[in-house]
Amino acid sequence: MNFNSGRSGDDVMVLGLSLPAFTMVHVVISLIAIAAGLVVMFGLLGSKSMPGLTAIFLAFTILTSATGFLFPFEKLLPSHIIGIISLALLAIACFALYAMKLAGAWRPVYIVTAMISLYFNVFVLVIQSFLKVPALAALAPAVAPAPPSGPVFAAVQGVVLVFFVVLTIGAWRRFKPMAFA
Repeated sequence: MNFNSGRSGDDVMVLGLSLPAFTMVHVVISLIAIAAGLVVMFGLLGSKSMPGLTAIFLAFTILTSATGFLFPFEKLLPSHIIGIISLALLAIACFALYAMKLAGAWRPVYIVTAMISLYFNVFVLVIQSFLKVPALAALAPAVAPAPPSGPVFAAVQGVVLVFFVVLTIGAWRRFKPMAFA
């Protein structure tokens, strides 16, 4: 979730790993969270609970946000704010799902908080893709320390936002679990 910490990283260690190795672990965790989350999202549209995959999605999404705070930084970055909001939403989603068993109003609370957390992960994936993939970076160059900008970047983020809004509304309307256990 780190947009740009401003440090080179060659000499930095995080949890006993070099910064590039730790970054790779963080990216793999994030991709697992996104993949599981997308499957869970489509499961919600089909009113399928998928408890095992949901647990993986929530756990890896929490890990994604938590490991984002382990990158070296000197000041609060936009990625940290997204991480804080995501962790708060994930706490609510876990409470709605596991403590309240999606009863009553907790069903839509879970859907919205879980899907916003997934959206934040995909939002950051798009930013990182535009920063790290040369072909995308050429379409929307970033001026450090700011994330990418421009019409192509805005259009992609807009499509992602509309996708999540539409599917979250669809999940809200269609997800009627018999029981989640």
